[in-house]
Amino acid sequence: MRRGCERPDLGGCRRRRRWRLRLSIPDGAFHLWFVLFSRCFMSFGEGSAALTAQNSGSFSMYSPGPSDSPSDLFSPIQISPSVVPHALPPMVPTPPMYPYFPSAPDPVLTGRCPVNISAINDTVERTAVDCSAPLATLLGSVICCPQFDSMLRIFQGEYSSATGSLVLNKTVAKDCFRDLTSVLISSGANGSISSLCSIKSSNLTGGSCPIKTLVDFEQTVNTSKLLDACTTVDPLRECCRPVCQPVIAEAAVRLASRDSSSLSKNDALESPSEQVIVDDCKGVVFAWLAKQLNFDEANNAFRILTSCKVNKVCPLSFEDMSAVVEACSGLAPKNTSCCSSLNDYILTLQKQMLITNKQALNCATLFGSMLEKKGIVTDLYTLCEIDLKDFSLQDSGQQGCLLRSLPTDVVFDYHTGVSFTCDLSDNIDAPWPSSSSLSSLSTCASAASLPALPTSETSGYLEFSFHCSWIR
Repeated sequence: MRRGCERPDLGGCRRRRRWRLRLSIPDGAFHLWFVLFSRCFMSFGEGSAALTAQNSGSFSMYSPGPSDSPSDLFSPIQISPSVVPHALPPMVPTPPMYPYFPSAPDPVLTGRCPVNISAINDTVERTAVDCSAPLATLLGSVICCPQFDSMLRIFQGEYSSATGSLVLNKTVAKDCFRDLTSVLISSGANGSISSLCSIKSSNLTGGSCPIKTLVDFEQTVNTSKLLDACTTVDPLRECCRPVCQPVIAEAAVRLASRDSSSLSKNDALESPSEQVIVDDCKGVVFAWLAKQLNFDEANNAFRILTSCKVNKVCPLSFEDMSAVVEACSGLAPKNTSCCSSLNDYILTLQKQMLITNKQALNCATLFGSMLEKKGIVTDLYTLCEIDLKDFSLQDSGQQGCLLRSLPTDVVFDYHTGVSFTCDLSDNIDAPWPSSSSLSSLSTCASAASLPALPTSETSGYLEFSFHCSWIR
């Protein structure tokens, strides 16, 4: 395992070591591919895939061209009787059979949603790819769910343009939400996208926010200030030195307090229930922004704002760690038994999902803190040479995929399949919570401390290609 980092800050190492690779599953690197491949075939009820073996000894998922159809791909080959031999030679092997699974169903629409979903077709298609059936569970918290939430906000903006209301009533929200998810699933998205992202039709209703119409909103909020702050959101600065977020919060408090005397004159919240109202009003603010901005501007802004929130948490689940505590307790734990137990536990974390580099830092800190509370006093990360990459999905070559902290999308191509970008240059030691390395590892470095952009021809990101197609 490569160790160390000349620059202690996260940005320094990431910018210093980047490389680019088009992954085609080389020999000896089947583990990560097999996980994704298995998920592709586990989701066969929602799509279909055809497996081909290449001469190089690698495997890929065949992707049909846009003009291909199931009948073209799998219909019987028509051969003239004149060229068919009267008797086949003995012991001739039969041709290989390609698996074929039922195609995704056509969307079943309620016919009661007043918005033409095709008006936001580009956003819907992007969401379907980002939430593609075999990858959604691996990329949900970082790519799929942020994009799904952004699509719903953009849909609200389109609804307000036609009705003058920034939210939907409960009945219309259920119908439109059902239509949207049906269209997504028919386009290859995961069938459990709603439960996976914990997003319901009620997200479109504005909840308890007292301001719901376009006219009332513009009479209450400083819309010029809101547009100035949020039309163009800087992805490098917003999470550390926010510009748009505080203006959205200010607008939400104004909406929440318009018909309420419970908020004090300085807009301070006095109870948890008031925070719920403000959070509901933030959704109304997003709907208004979606109406004012074009689809790309709105989607970029919403994805950046969501990434700021996503990268503050660790999405991994930490189950029973008693085996690690037992093997690593004491002032001088035995290296072999302790590290073996720790590596076995981290292996279970690696099977959960792909995470960003900043999420890996949060997970390493959280896990270390949990171990400290259980009596572990030794820096296990240094003892056992644990890197940040060890907290994300791995391949058999010990190459963990850390996704970039900036918003990214899954890319689908009919010929190359599905791909997404990993930031595999972060060979950074995982910082133990009570060590000095944690305080020196900053995710919000000052502008003056940012390193120069890399100039090496080998610098860059790794682009992971997963070839899995849905034949419709």
